[in-house]
This record gives sequence, structure tokens and C-alpha cells, in this order.
Amino acid sequence: MTYTAKKCGVRFTPPAIVLIYEDAVTQKARKRIMPVRSFSKFSDCSKAAERLKNNVRHSAYLQDVSMRQMERLHVILRDRLLGRTLEQSLASLRLDPNEDLNKLGDEELSRKKARMDQLFEQNRKKKDDPDFVYDVQVDFPQDERLETCSWDEEESDGGF
Repeated sequence: MTYTAKKCGVRFTPPAIVLIYEDAVTQKARKRIMPVRSFSKFSDCSKAAERLKNNVRHSAYLQDVSMRQMERLHVILRDRLLGRTLEQSLASLRLDPNEDLNKLGDEELSRKKARMDQLFEQNRKKKDDPDFVYDVQVDFPQDERLETCSWDEEESDGGF
């Protein structure tokens, strides 16, 4: 049997992953609730996601769901166990260019870095891409006021 995942989400009490999928044979949309067992606020989300995705009972249904999506759903579940709201949990998964990453914990920092790596690979131009240009040269407008910094200025003592 083949199944096509349509939507994936979480249920907080009791903790479970909810999957809306389409059965290829009957062409009907169905809902599958997969309980997340032995999961606590100290659990490793990537290992828990891998365990659920490789579970014999659920693996056929979760073929179309990426491991990254499964990890994100487990992070949301764990954040709820830690007392965070859904909005706080979703904000921790988003990238904010003004956020100071030095103030984050190790796990949240690695989550943000993984997301940055994913976005980099998604936007990267490779030699085989049809719109690849080897030597890109950009002329920046000179009519705008340039910002200066103290490190931009030459040092009077002969510096570097």
C-alpha cells in the first residue's frame, strides 16, 4: 500500500503526532494518530523522531514526511513539556536576522544553524544550474550616503 502525507501536526495531551494522509487505493483522506511514547522534556528530539519514523507500524505512512519535519514536531512537543507556549516554540524554530545567537543554548543554537545550512543549500547556485554565473560583478550605487565606522578609518600611527 502507498500513502501520501497531506498534513502533519502534534497533539499535546496525550503527546502524539497526527498525520492526515491519502490512501492511494481508495483516494480517501484519513487521519492517523501516532502516540509518542517514552518522551520527556529531557529526550533527544532527533532520536525520538527517528524512532517513530522507523517504527514498523508507522513507517509506511511517514515515507513522505521528512526527518526535519519530524524533528520539528518533536521539538514542539518537548517545548510544551518544558512549559513553553506554541508561539514561543515556533519562534525558536524561525530565523531572526537581528537575534543575538550568542545568547542561545547549545541545542537551540544547533537548531538555528541547521536551519541556516538548509536555507544556504536551498539558495546555493551550483555549476550545473542553468542560471549559474561564474564571475558576478555588482556595482553599488554611489549616490547614497556611506556609513563609516571607526575601524574603517586609517590609523595615524602608521597601522597596517
